[in-house]
Amino acid sequence: MTEEKILFDEISKLSTEQINPNSKNIDIQSTEEILSIINNEDKNVPLAVEKEIPYIAKAVDVIVEAIKNGGKLFYFGAGTSGRLGVVDASECPPTFGAPYDLINGYIAGGKEAMFVAQEGAEDFESGGEMDVIAAGVTSKDVVCGIAASRRTPYVIGAVKKAKEIGAKTLYITATPRDTFNIKEVDIAMCPNVGPEVVMGSTRMKSGTAQKLVLNMLTTTAFVRLGKTYENMMIDLQQTNKKLVERSKRIVMMITGVKYDEATKYLEITNGHVKTALVMIIANIDLDAANKRLKKADGFVRKAIENIEN
Repeated sequence: MTEEKILFDEISKLSTEQINPNSKNIDIQSTEEILSIINNEDKNVPLAVEKEIPYIAKAVDVIVEAIKNGGKLFYFGAGTSGRLGVVDASECPPTFGAPYDLINGYIAGGKEAMFVAQEGAEDFESGGEMDVIAAGVTSKDVVCGIAASRRTPYVIGAVKKAKEIGAKTLYITATPRDTFNIKEVDIAMCPNVGPEVVMGSTRMKSGTAQKLVLNMLTTTAFVRLGKTYENMMIDLQQTNKKLVERSKRIVMMITGVKYDEATKYLEITNGHVKTALVMIIANIDLDAANKRLKKADGFVRKAIENIEN
């Protein structure tokens, strides 16, 4: 059997490559009817993700442990999957105050593939292997492959190389768990969204499912790492005017101080919301607040509660 025929047979069996009976006549529907079909199919995505929560939880624990021990998280994907990984990685620093090299996204074809499709770049495992090496992945790190079809060579190559290095490996795919055949991966997250509205268009339900999982992974990990107080982001970086004002509002909401006082404390702390909160609530100076936060591993609640110990 030729290599092409093997690939043809493999793709033909994928759930995302099947005909969706609910959208079979989409080409003769009205605009509103098409939109309703898409919307109804999208409603199934969170339910598919919900079934994977036990595996997502295990993945979060792995990520948290790695970060605590000096490791980093790397995403490797192609096409839509790769772009989603890059987006998630790029959003963590301004949202959670994470170092820019803590969460990293790599896409087959490089930066150009973020804007113009480089479809052929995904066809070789060697591409993923080389990107893992170039990224400087170590045994302390976590590598997460993202591939709707679970068979993308670039992603498989990245995960294999990461495993060889000794890194923990995760995988996000939109195909059923019982078809997952990458034995080298430590934890697989497999929200089975079924056939796409447009056959094979994995930027739709599959992409949505992957985005939801990525949101859950990093958001939960950073909550576990003390990046929130209640449900407010308190380690955000003031990289634009909106975030500067959001920081002031957060300080005001939590402490009850007025706008001018919140502004004053954020100026004293060089825009560090956590420190401003501890200073105000515990009524201590900058140096004492910094020491308390360090002792509490960055958790504001702990720093405040133990302030007199």
